[in-house]
Amino acid sequence: MKNINSMTLYVPQMNCASCVAKIEGAFEKLSQPGEGAKLVARVNLADKQVHIQGDISSELAIVTVASVGYDSELVLDAKLASEKKIQAERVEYRTRIIQSMLGLGLGVPMMLWGLLGGEMMVNNPSQQLAWGVMGIITFILLVTTGGHFYKGMWRALKARSTNMDTLIVLGTTTAWAYSMLVVIMPSWFPAETRHVYFEASVMILGLINLGHALELRAKGKTSEAVQRLIGLQSTTAIRLTDSGDEEVKIAQIQLGDKLRLQPGSRVALDGEVLSGESNLNESMLTGEPIPVTKSIGDMLSAGTVNGNGSIIYRVTAGLTDTRLSKIIDLVQQAQTSKMPIGRLTDKISAYFVPAVVIIALIASVVWYLVGPAPQISHALVVLTSVLIIACPCALGLATPMSIMVSVGRAAQMGVLIKNGEALQTASKVTCVVLDKTGTITSGKPSVTDIRLLDSYDGGSESGSQASASEQFLFLVASLEQHSEHPLAQAMLDEAKTRELSLVEPDRFNNIQGKGIVGIVSGVELAIGNMSLMVMENISGVDALQDEVETLALLGKTPVYVAQDGCLVGVIAISDPVKPDAKEAIAALKRAGKRVILLSGDKQETVQAVADEVGIDEVIAGVLPEQKQAKIIELKESGEVVAMVGDGINDAPALMSADVGIAMGSGTEVAIESADLTLLTGRLSVLADTFALANASMRNIKQNLFGAFIYNSLGIPVAAGVLFPLTGILLSPVIAGAAMALSSLTVVTNANRLRHVKLSR
Repeated sequence: MKNINSMTLYVPQMNCASCVAKIEGAFEKLSQPGEGAKLVARVNLADKQVHIQGDISSELAIVTVASVGYDSELVLDAKLASEKKIQAERVEYRTRIIQSMLGLGLGVPMMLWGLLGGEMMVNNPSQQLAWGVMGIITFILLVTTGGHFYKGMWRALKARSTNMDTLIVLGTTTAWAYSMLVVIMPSWFPAETRHVYFEASVMILGLINLGHALELRAKGKTSEAVQRLIGLQSTTAIRLTDSGDEEVKIAQIQLGDKLRLQPGSRVALDGEVLSGESNLNESMLTGEPIPVTKSIGDMLSAGTVNGNGSIIYRVTAGLTDTRLSKIIDLVQQAQTSKMPIGRLTDKISAYFVPAVVIIALIASVVWYLVGPAPQISHALVVLTSVLIIACPCALGLATPMSIMVSVGRAAQMGVLIKNGEALQTASKVTCVVLDKTGTITSGKPSVTDIRLLDSYDGGSESGSQASASEQFLFLVASLEQHSEHPLAQAMLDEAKTRELSLVEPDRFNNIQGKGIVGIVSGVELAIGNMSLMVMENISGVDALQDEVETLALLGKTPVYVAQDGCLVGVIAISDPVKPDAKEAIAALKRAGKRVILLSGDKQETVQAVADEVGIDEVIAGVLPEQKQAKIIELKESGEVVAMVGDGINDAPALMSADVGIAMGSGTEVAIESADLTLLTGRLSVLADTFALANASMRNIKQNLFGAFIYNSLGIPVAAGVLFPLTGILLSPVIAGAAMALSSLTVVTNANRLRHVKLSR
């Protein structure tokens, strides 16, 4: 098959940290110098997927996974794969519940028999016969309720490795084999050691299967965010053809095809509106609750939902190139990424299973040689308990489960996190540096003030200021229609808001760097900066100078307007501050972050914006390379820096920061350069993002602490270190329950992140 840059494999048999280590290790071997191109394989244990990047064929990737004992299949359609995985997990959940009921259904009565005084020893032929029958029934249950563990161990043995299944099989089989040997040949054993442990074998399997079932159910919740995103992808669309409308599958649609978007329908693929107008709900992608009006020329994003209008749009992106598809890819990549805190766990897990087997054997031999009577029974209990309690499930799930929930919740907030390392670094941020244009401000200049000379009446009969203002704006906007300057659009938008009908100018001339001159409805106009006024010898330029200075102090750009050689007014234009900017800055400060406003604009304008939103530190008038230098300077001073920006000129600074955060409304270059992307235009999610990062790290540390403590204490206790003090050995049944509970605890704790309270 053809070599591709990236692919995803579904590996249904993965179930513990040692599986992750073996699969990633197999691909690392292919990446060795002289043996192939550089490969990166990232395992998502929670989703049982392997994401592979590099020059490798899908056939070789599948063979590589098989070489360490696992079957896998290539994921071609994310939505189909997601549905297939959900269905498979439902079947597996039902199977595990049935298996646990069968195991516990036999094990619990046997255990109660022993606890209530029933004989668990084999001392006569009738007991031999009775326990022989129970041994056969137990064997049948071992095969039916634990068959998947035996298969898993066999796959690992064929690949010359071990896994969690190895520990479970060794523990339960040893208990059963010892008991069956006692039944068949009781004379081989001293009378006091002829104890059977059939109930331990089936109860351990019953408890572990129950734990896996509950774990599956909890895991389903951790991936809800990604499942919801995948569910936004349409499967069909209505295509316009010469013979009329036809409903087609998404795979059949080509770039440039025209699609009809009906009321209430979901946008199938990214596209450009050709006709019609409607409000679309984009909250599933951006987190913005208010519908956005789309009309001719506007872009549509796949997965967004149409309101009551009807739209015809042209497809501009294929299924794998839509904004939604890229978001899903980024979220899934982030969920499979490794944190520095989690890499140590992977290394430990790779050697954990064989180490546990050795510890279990040594402990059992010690008990057999120097333990109290009956030595062989005690040795068997220790061997089984150590093997069962030491399964590294919790250790393997501790970090990936928290990452999965955190990245999913961030996506619901409208924040894309590229990798787990960015999430960990974000939790340590001490200084937040914000660009001004497009970050603190909307990035779209608008008219804020129109100041006219008192003597100006605009030629209106009423002479009212309102009528004069509209006549003034009518003349200005009519001439500005032919200007390409960004400020011109602000004046045109204001005229549109006031529903003014513009006319074509009689004459138009653009004077580079100064402004424009021309004639509209017989009126000679000059619109621009002070340099243009001086060049055109405009009189009365001092009449509004106080007004101009006041506007400049407020960070607004004055545009002078002259009619027939005399100044008649000034239009103030500014890039308005986002409505939630002040609240967002206050939230960052409450969280203890140092906040800096960094911009290439002049000091007065930047300071005015900083004063409005409550930022105390300002760095203005810097070029792109100087922005980067300032970020490096802050890092060298000991700050952990997050840079937030949206433009191409911010890309170097974004890459140099400890955490680069791009506004989703910004350029592709900025988004590619950043570690996090805010899909929403709201700055208030910034503080929430840092709060989520902090909560995630606390959650991961809780999980790792719990998992390490569990294994660190569990193994010695199972080995019998407390026996001299208590005279009690840990039962293999209790060990099995503890192992199942530890994994479930990790998954449940990770799910708390779905509801943790954030900054607001």
